[in-house]
Amino acid sequence: MNEAARDAFNHELLCFLGASPTPFHAVGALASLLEEGGFRELREQDAWACEAGGRYFVRRNDSSLIAFVKGRVAAEDAGLRMAGAHTDSPCLRLKPRPELRRSGYLQLGVEVYGGALLNPWFDRDLSIAGRVSYATAGGVAHALIDFREPVAVIPSLAIHLDREANSGRAVNAQNHLPALLALADSEPRDFAAIVLGRLREEHPDCGALRVLDCELSLYDTQPPRLVGLHREFIAGARLDNLLSCFAGVHALMESDGEFDAIMVCNDHEEVGSVSAAGAQGPMLNSLLARLLPERERRERALASSLMISADNAHGVHPNFADKHDGNHGPALNAGPVIKVNASQRYATNSETAALFRWLCEAEGVPVQSFAVRSDMACGSTIGPLTAANVGVRTLDVGVPTFAMHSPRELAGTSDLHALARVLSRFFRQPAL
Repeated sequence: MNEAARDAFNHELLCFLGASPTPFHAVGALASLLEEGGFRELREQDAWACEAGGRYFVRRNDSSLIAFVKGRVAAEDAGLRMAGAHTDSPCLRLKPRPELRRSGYLQLGVEVYGGALLNPWFDRDLSIAGRVSYATAGGVAHALIDFREPVAVIPSLAIHLDREANSGRAVNAQNHLPALLALADSEPRDFAAIVLGRLREEHPDCGALRVLDCELSLYDTQPPRLVGLHREFIAGARLDNLLSCFAGVHALMESDGEFDAIMVCNDHEEVGSVSAAGAQGPMLNSLLARLLPERERRERALASSLMISADNAHGVHPNFADKHDGNHGPALNAGPVIKVNASQRYATNSETAALFRWLCEAEGVPVQSFAVRSDMACGSTIGPLTAANVGVRTLDVGVPTFAMHSPRELAGTSDLHALARVLSRFFRQPAL
């Protein structure tokens, strides 16, 4: 392993994570990386004229992105090399009318997005970011905002008032999670006025007259860091699954343009993927139909294709090792993980797993396996959804992670770089 290349990769990763407090910001950051790498943005409402060897990307809802390289070899002869990940993470999403004025304080009501670990959200320095839709003299416009500074907090109840706090406190999302924003008397404006002020501050030429609607989330302002005695871990928010988005896009940018290569970054995976921008929606199929409009050519290409669904895996937590199957316990910094489930919660089968193992061996990367305990339920990914919707061979992989769905997760500094190397080889691999 080239340690200098890994360290440079991780530095770029930390910058990306810090710039991506919401899926909207993550897609914006990915788009900037792609443009720097020579990719050109397409709009779905325009006619496309994609050239062999060309590098392109398209966005939907500002929160999903597909980037692709149009191969010089015909797709029906060589197949499509596809990888997928998701841009969203469990979080606390502000309600449409979030203002609560209680006991002399201004608070913001929230909804829980996805399967979030709730207790770690208490006592953190929180900020607010997302997309705002607003009225101008010419109509409706949209922009991203990020307060950046810590402007909110969800204080814990003192243990003196809840003596059972350490033995079983349950979090009621409606009652316990409203975030403290200000003293009520010090902030006479409603929250829409606060958002409008921030919008005008970040976009002084936007011409905003009033806020029409917004999708805003709380996020922890503590920046991502390399931690550990030897800086062997990455700690930060939204590692699940921005790690895979970054690795896939980074690998795609290294494509030599010989074969069709596609990187899919879908929103809404954490809430089921049922949306126009989610993996159960039509976005990928629509793109494939535009790239290969003749159905027979498209079906022939898909029959020779492979999709690698990359989403984080559960590393064996040393304090809770009994939560894992003894023969399938991934370790941090021991390589990417092939995820297997007999009930097809993961899309891996022996054929697709063998192909990934072969790629790892060719790249000199160690590989691990994960299967959930037989007496526990298994989560899922975009892998089975994509396999069913598109009809393509698929497998599920990921980097091992601790504290998944917490506002601060932990992964190894070597695993993501290793996965990116394997994906890079995959996008350039002649035979599938």
